[in-house]
Amino acid sequence: MKKPKRINRHCPHCNKHVEHRVAESKNRGRSKSTPLGKMGPSRVRKRGLRRGAGNFGRFSKPAIKSWKLTGKKMSKKPDLRYECTGCKKMHAQKSGKRTKKLELI
Repeated sequence: MKKPKRINRHCPHCNKHVEHRVAESKNRGRSKSTPLGKMGPSRVRKRGLRRGAGNFGRFSKPAIKSWKLTGKKMSKKPDLRYECTGCKKMHAQKSGKRTKKLELI
């Protein structure tokens, strides 16, 4: 998928429609994105070794009857960040399309 390096978007900080610089950010895991979230690693550690944190999806799903639809997805959603040229604040996209390769032109 090809995407321009500069794009006009609405900036939620300065509440204007201005030009933004597009950058691809590395997808962050659970521990990096919300370290102090409800089930962040530091908080789970403080509560004891995985005590009182539910069953982590171990017994909540039925047994797999057909292995046809299981496995890894073929592509990831790119994590795009938009930097406002006016106020220099950066914000992320809400959701993206799956793509194997992203090219900023």
